Amino acid sequence: MPLQGGGKKGEFVRFCINGCLAVAIQYAVYWVLIRWMNPNPAYTISYLVSFCCNFVITSYWTFHSRPSWKRLTGFGGSHIVNFFVQLGFLNLYLWAGIPKEYAALLAMGSAVPVNFMMLHFVYKKK
Repeated sequence: MPLQGGGKKGEFVRFCINGCLAVAIQYAVYWVLIRWMNPNPAYTISYLVSFCCNFVITSYWTFHSRPSWKRLTGFGGSHIVNFFVQLGFLNLYLWAGIPKEYAALLAMGSAVPVNFMMLHFVYKKK
């Protein structure tokens, strides 16, 4: 199973697959919520739902680690930063006139490199 090892490359591949799943969850929740509320609160709620699933998958599968309070703190801290990066991009894209349905996807994708670097530090710091 090549995705079980592979060092940083394997981690990055698993991170991308996990990220796609997290984005799908986040976007599905966002898509439903924007019918009843503004984009910023809908985005916040969808991010929190995705975060809960993402932590477990990131721990066990992406970085082959057991969840712990220390990792949850680091994961949460990196995701607070990631959330605000994404929210900033969302509002930038909305301001630029991109429809709210598509602005969210662009915001999520724009934050991927920052999120990977932060999470790699959390899970691989000795």
